[in-house]
Amino acid sequence: MEAHAIPTTTVGAAGRDQRPSLSRLTKVELRKALDTRAGFWLQLAVLGLTVITVMITAAAGHTDDKTFRHMLANALIPASVLLPVIGILLVSSEWSQRTALVSFSLVPARPRLIAAKALAGIVIGLAAFVVAIVFAALGTAVASPNIHDVWSLPIGLVGQDLVFVTTSMLIGIAFGAAILASAPAIVIFFALPTAIGALGSIHSIEGTVEWLNSQPSLETVMSGHEWAQSLVMFVLWIALPLAIGLWRITRRDLAA
Repeated sequence: MEAHAIPTTTVGAAGRDQRPSLSRLTKVELRKALDTRAGFWLQLAVLGLTVITVMITAAAGHTDDKTFRHMLANALIPASVLLPVIGILLVSSEWSQRTALVSFSLVPARPRLIAAKALAGIVIGLAAFVVAIVFAALGTAVASPNIHDVWSLPIGLVGQDLVFVTTSMLIGIAFGAAILASAPAIVIFFALPTAIGALGSIHSIEGTVEWLNSQPSLETVMSGHEWAQSLVMFVLWIALPLAIGLWRITRRDLAA
């Protein structure tokens, strides 16, 4: 991983400490997410797989799958799978690449740096969302399915798709913060939903499991009950691990 110049605290004319702004720290984290080999290739993979998914849907999908709504839902799948890995690496690589000592020495307020990483993750998620919209629109235009409401996309569904992508990224950041080791965090991130899904096959606890792993829908506008399930999932998969991560990061010996 390449070294990056993180803005340090300076002393102003009045003798007061001037901390780097959160926006400046976010820009640094965005550059770090792109400059590393893993980050670069993962983001390139998101772009490539998004294009391939749209091309396959346009060429081989059923007529009903070639609407803008379905095309966009398919285009967002690669981002939902790979962006969390970028989020994990954005946090955990500070320890796996042993840059935490430098990063947190230059920016002593550790929660501010984690906030910058979260904001950088949201920006990356927004960029992936825009890319998916562009290629989904192109795919729909090329496929030109002769069906009613081919371009119909309810505003509520747009919001759900956006929440789906950004929260997927935040889940990765939260897991990376809680575990602080890249490989275990990635394994747990992919294994845990599978384990929870297996539990959902048990009829007696099926209703409970739905509250543990219910992300926003990509194709249908959600009801209030479904949003409540998603909010519970956000607390369990984002807020809780992020709180654990902040507790560990603010107390961890940087030399460890």
